[in-house]
Amino acid sequence: MEGSFNSRAEPALLAAIFESAVDAILVIDARGSIEAANPAVERLFGYAPAELIGRNVSVLMPPPESDEHDSYIARYLRTDDARIIGIGREVVGRRKDGRTLPLHLSVGRMTVDGEPKFVGILHDLSARVALQEQLRSSESRWRAVIESAVDGIVVIDAAGRIEAFNPAAERLFGYSEAEVVGRNVSLLMPSPYREEHDAYIARYLSTGAPKIIGIGREVTARRRDGTTFPVHLSVGELAVGGARKFTGILHDLSARVRMEEQLREQAAMARLGEMAALIAHEIKNPLAGIRGAIQVIGSRLPAGSRDQAIASEIVSRIDGLNELMKDLLLFARPPQPRVEPVDPAALIGATARLLAEDPAARDVRVEIEGAAPPVMADAGLLQIVFGNVLANAAQAMEGRGVARVQVAHVNGVCRIAIHDSGPGIPDDIRQRIFTPFFTTKARGSGLGLPTAKRLVEAHAGTIRIDCPPEGGTRVTIELPAS
Repeated sequence: MEGSFNSRAEPALLAAIFESAVDAILVIDARGSIEAANPAVERLFGYAPAELIGRNVSVLMPPPESDEHDSYIARYLRTDDARIIGIGREVVGRRKDGRTLPLHLSVGRMTVDGEPKFVGILHDLSARVALQEQLRSSESRWRAVIESAVDGIVVIDAAGRIEAFNPAAERLFGYSEAEVVGRNVSLLMPSPYREEHDAYIARYLSTGAPKIIGIGREVTARRRDGTTFPVHLSVGELAVGGARKFTGILHDLSARVRMEEQLREQAAMARLGEMAALIAHEIKNPLAGIRGAIQVIGSRLPAGSRDQAIASEIVSRIDGLNELMKDLLLFARPPQPRVEPVDPAALIGATARLLAEDPAARDVRVEIEGAAPPVMADAGLLQIVFGNVLANAAQAMEGRGVARVQVAHVNGVCRIAIHDSGPGIPDDIRQRIFTPFFTTKARGSGLGLPTAKRLVEAHAGTIRIDCPPEGGTRVTIELPAS
């Protein structure tokens, strides 16, 4: 079963997300025609992706939604009056066999080659709806259902006190059931929702006018450690022994939010890649001509004169601009790794020897400890990663000191930790360290570490930076073992 993605820029990471996503993903154009459908679409609707490409997305909707969809897109494009763009909501879909099913739909917009595209991510709510029906129809079995549910379930009384907290909710929030039973459910909410919750219940009980009872919506929840995360919340009402209870079913949307961010980032990178290619084409060749002309002029000037020094500085600045263009192209359009067995410790050693040839790093000593089995990787791309990290370590130590590298094989992962003896990185700067074009250097491009991150992720690895208590900065790179 194969999906289809028609973007000209199809990075390996985006393709992997698209093809392996559990939720269905559709990409449509401004006319509502389907341009891409991942394998999960077939599991959800019964159509193979090839059957959908080129057809109007309304084929997946029952009336009257199918009849209104095209006019909604036209109205949005004309007025920018978005009703669901960037806002999740519950909708009804239609399978190939005509049956309908409840769905949660998130819609995002992106621009490809100047044309608007819409990305819809659909999550099947059938199990949740069936679960809600079970809760309503069989109060005697509610505890068994709650205990076995994959989604978090919280039952509260009319005063907002928690009466039940299933294992999935314990995993979501980090509390045990014993810790929360009897406490107000607002402890699971960040401000300002925490302060408003009791007033909302009181208003509903006095007026009977609900805002989310029976209607699912996306909200923000708060874990025990204070961190927040997005969830889809469905609230139902039931009676047990004549007392009113409220059941909240919570589905963690963190993975989907990350996927949406990655899709947006990949679309932005595609646009940046097109811009970088255009800049390189329009600037690099003229720069080469200018550099050659300045060299000729400089060679005719008196040796050691001020004018000759100025000509040399101009050539140096042009070379710097050329290097910036190379960095920009590498970041915007990194090549796909050509993998082969690579000894990480040996590759770091070779990179360290190259670093030692730089006069500014001549007094930097790189000590490598440990070893790991070869990893399947592109040696040239990893050398760029290690070169960037070691060069940053040398600069942090002002060209003098020891950079310790520890290589180890841990739980199927090759872990490479590079620790310098510099002053460390302040928290506010460390949070932005992988932001493109952010730099604290006088002539830095701000692309070294962001490029390193993209190249590591192209190898399905991770990179993180921290400042341990003993001082300095530690960069940890993890790569899948062969």
